[in-house]
Amino acid sequence: MFRLLFSSRWMGYLALTVVFAVVASLFGLWQWDRRSQAVAAMDRVEKNYDTAPVGLDAFVLATPIVTRDNEWSPLVLEGVYLPDEQVLVRTRPRAGLVGFEVLVPFRTATETVIIARGWVPTGESRDFPDVIPAPPAGDVEVMGRVRIWEPQLRGRGAPDGQVATINLTDVQQQSSDSLLDDFYIIAGSENPAPASLPLRAIKPVLDEGPHLSYTFQWFLFALMAFVGYGWLFRQDLRISRGVIPKPHKNTTDAQEEDALLENQRH
Repeated sequence: MFRLLFSSRWMGYLALTVVFAVVASLFGLWQWDRRSQAVAAMDRVEKNYDTAPVGLDAFVLATPIVTRDNEWSPLVLEGVYLPDEQVLVRTRPRAGLVGFEVLVPFRTATETVIIARGWVPTGESRDFPDVIPAPPAGDVEVMGRVRIWEPQLRGRGAPDGQVATINLTDVQQQSSDSLLDDFYIIAGSENPAPASLPLRAIKPVLDEGPHLSYTFQWFLFALMAFVGYGWLFRQDLRISRGVIPKPHKNTTDAQEEDALLENQRH
C-alpha cells in the first residue's frame, strides 16, 4: 500500500488534489468575505437610515472623520442649487434599464455639497436623457442621506458634463466651488417640491445574498476532492492486490462481471 501511495503517479494525483482544495478554499474564504461586507452594509442601513435628521454643520462638527459607518445618516441642508454645474453619471442601471444619475452642487452657508437628485433613463434617440427635471430655484431645504464617494475608474472616460462614477476627483474638475470631500448626499425630499423629479433612490433591500451557501459549497468541493482521491486510491489498491480485476478497454459490462466472479471463485 505504501509503495503504491508514494509512487510518482499517486504523489502527482495528491499534489493536484491539494492544489484544487486550496483553490476551492480560497474561493470559499472570498465568498465569506463578501458575506461579511454584505452583513456590514445591512447593519449600517438598519442603524442609520431611520434616525432623526440633523443639520449639515452639526453633523460635520460631531463627525470630523466620516467613514462608511456613517452612511445613510439623514441630514438637513439649507441653501441653493447650482444647476449650471450639473453633472451626469453614465451607465447607471435601474430596474433592468440603463440611465444616468443626476448630480447637482448645493451651496450652503458654509459648504458646497454634491447632491445626487435621482435617476433618469437614457433617451430614445441618443445616448443622453430626453428630459432632466430641474432642481428648485432659490432657497431650498433638502433632506438627504450620507454616501461615501465611489472609487475612480482608471481608463474609463466620459464626455464633458458627465463622469463614469460618483468620485470626488472627476466631479470636482467640473465644479467651480470647492466641494465637501468627505461624502456626497442622495436626495430624499426637497422643499419647495419641484414640479417633476428624477427617480429617487430607494431604501436598500436588506438581503445578504447567496454568499453563505456559496462558502459552504466551495469548502465542500475541497473536502470532496480528498474523498475522491481516497476512493480512487482504494480502487487502485484493490486492483493491485487482485481483489477486483483490472478494467480492460473494449470490454462489455458482462465480460467484466464474468472476470470479477471468476476472480472471486479462485
